[in-house]
Amino acid sequence: MTERIVVVGAALVHDGRLLAARRSAPPELAGRWELPGGKIEPGETPEQALVRELREELGVAAEPLGRVPGEWPLKPGYVLVVCAARLLPGSAAPRPLEDHDALRWLGPEEVWDVDWLDQDVPAVRDALPWLDRADGPAAPSGA
Repeated sequence: MTERIVVVGAALVHDGRLLAARRSAPPELAGRWELPGGKIEPGETPEQALVRELREELGVAAEPLGRVPGEWPLKPGYVLVVCAARLLPGSAAPRPLEDHDALRWLGPEEVWDVDWLDQDVPAVRDALPWLDRADGPAAPSGA
């Protein structure tokens, strides 16, 4: 039996909007949108991986707010978990540093205007309750 590889995605929220990142590679994913993030390294929690990945991929300092319930299959052997997060005060604005060529902040009425990767669609849907609540100190109920 092979080890399951967990990928953490960031439902990064700010001012009631969700950050979407457009893939630049690999070719089969390029041009489609995802929640930024990456593989959890040995010894890391999902929250630690989230902070590291957002720093590496977007150049931002972020604070995890809580897990979005559920997990979603990716390619065989990989599973996606999602954590909501917000930018820390004084953080730089996100910019695409690795694996992405564009970023968009999407309000609730715009979330479905981008071509999300198929595996991110249910995760994005389940992350939407964080849009209204993540800028404050309290996490959504049930999180």
